[in-house]
Amino acid sequence: MQDSLFLRAAFSKSTERPPVWMMRQAGRFMPEYWEIKNKYSFLEMCKTPEIAADVTMLPVDLLGIDAAILFSDILVTGEAMGGDLSFTQGVGPKFANPVRNQADVDKLLTDVDDKLQYVADAIKVIQQRLDGKIPLIGFAGAPFTVMSYLVEGGSSKDFKLTKLMLHNHPELAHKLLAKIAKVTVDYLNLQIAAGVNAVQLFDSWALALSWDDYNEFSHRYNKQIIEGLNRKDIPVISFCKGSSVFAPIMAEAKPDVVSIDWNADLLDIKKKLPAGMAVQGNLDPHILYAEKHVIKERIHRLFERMRGEDGFIFNLGHGIMPDIPFDNVKYAVEVVKEFRY
Repeated sequence: MQDSLFLRAAFSKSTERPPVWMMRQAGRFMPEYWEIKNKYSFLEMCKTPEIAADVTMLPVDLLGIDAAILFSDILVTGEAMGGDLSFTQGVGPKFANPVRNQADVDKLLTDVDDKLQYVADAIKVIQQRLDGKIPLIGFAGAPFTVMSYLVEGGSSKDFKLTKLMLHNHPELAHKLLAKIAKVTVDYLNLQIAAGVNAVQLFDSWALALSWDDYNEFSHRYNKQIIEGLNRKDIPVISFCKGSSVFAPIMAEAKPDVVSIDWNADLLDIKKKLPAGMAVQGNLDPHILYAEKHVIKERIHRLFERMRGEDGFIFNLGHGIMPDIPFDNVKYAVEVVKEFRY
């Protein structure tokens, strides 16, 4: 497994081409996903190991990607801590009991591995099915991002309530973030013990923060998580929306890979990172709506820019949108797999 393209690139070893996987690669752009989704709720899919394995395997079987990623959700930690989580079609995730004050924070649990055992069970089923063909990536939501959902009660455009907590009640925010960080370390280590080959930390809403607030309320907890992982032979990928801005500080947490959004030149970012730190990215997912010759040209343009650089994993700057044509995603994977340096 350590000889896989993905793991070699993650540890900045040379590869004959960039490995490819895509965030949200098992998802709503696939008709086969909907065949499963129409039978079960989203949380049932996450919590039933055989179904989570079925969905995880869709892009392995249908796209031929170089790494699988566990089918789950970043908010399962928030639910395990005591959040009343639901997912509604067209609305997204909701916490019916948002965290707004000291009493709410005090109620949240931190010893919750038993409540997340279904994830470890799913990993074991997936690894049996993968049978050593390609690596499996586990993941978790970063504390600030999970906090934002807990405080807002769901998705938010402006993160007003979250920012009010950061600015008016920073001690309370830190208490909440510390609890989420503790759960996240345990959760990722549970995934590593269950058999994942890499982990990614998703700080999806970090872009909402100023530099100073990112440093205080996001970076310090992400660093604490990465330091707490049993990461021997397990590469750690750090991703956030805003990574083109925050990459230098993200690197201080010492991940193996920094995943970059599409707002920056990837080579420029890589040259600013410490030697031996890999990058992942950074095609604008909207390119996958375009005609195939455009998709190919843009992927090749990125690859030519990165020519001669070890430590490069091809991915999107964020996840695949639900209405991107499946054939375009499949074509993009084929373009990557045909490329040679």
